[in-house]
Amino acid sequence: MNEVNKTLYIPLYGKSKVSQQGIILNDPSAERIWKEEAFPIQGKSRSKWLAYNMAMRARVFDDWTESMLQWSPDALVLHIGCGLDSRNMRVKTPCSEWVDCDLPDVIEIRRKYFQENETYRMTALDASRPEQIKTLPDCNTVIVVLEGLSMYLTNSQVRGLLEALDNKYREIHILMDVYTEFGVKASKLKNPVNDVGVTELYGIDDIESLINGLRISFVKEHSFTPAALVKELTSAERLFFRLLFTGRLYRKIYRMYELKA
Repeated sequence: MNEVNKTLYIPLYGKSKVSQQGIILNDPSAERIWKEEAFPIQGKSRSKWLAYNMAMRARVFDDWTESMLQWSPDALVLHIGCGLDSRNMRVKTPCSEWVDCDLPDVIEIRRKYFQENETYRMTALDASRPEQIKTLPDCNTVIVVLEGLSMYLTNSQVRGLLEALDNKYREIHILMDVYTEFGVKASKLKNPVNDVGVTELYGIDDIESLINGLRISFVKEHSFTPAALVKELTSAERLFFRLLFTGRLYRKIYRMYELKA
């Protein structure tokens, strides 16, 4: 498994830790997989503050996916760069089909823990090769989850991925998180992914320019840390967490965009 793929253990650890505490995210699958995989993350990757942040990010993606499915129950859900995430189990609103996509070695590990059925399957896909999007199922409406992916792709690769989705599907709903260029520079000083050997990251400052010429348009920016989720922390933890992960400085580093076509 290469260094980028190893980063999947960081959010897995965070979701497992938070789920054990009974706050923010109920994820028994993360607890079980983390226990069995026992990947040796260390340093900043084991920070409880990062665990809270990773769990909140996951919960925002979950809630958004739920809301999209309630509006479009016949939609296909594509989780590209799924890692060992169990969103397909956490999201309770039924869908016509859900496909989790990641690189072959990640999908191989997933198959140890997740079983395919008539509405759920896993497929190997390299997000940096947009031609592979053509192999995904056809449908009228697609809900695309791009969590923790864009920062490992160049801007042209992200553009290529979005363009391929734009060409294949008629109605598209996308939620994606991105580092800014400032965030990439700041990450060289302090970023948990450095602990697993990742040193090259990419930022997006102007989402409008990135999607210029596509049918895909910007809808709105989402918060990673909604107040309702921050309130699930203890009163002593909230102040420090807000200093780290909310406010203008955090937005200068990290953003979450909703797109549609």
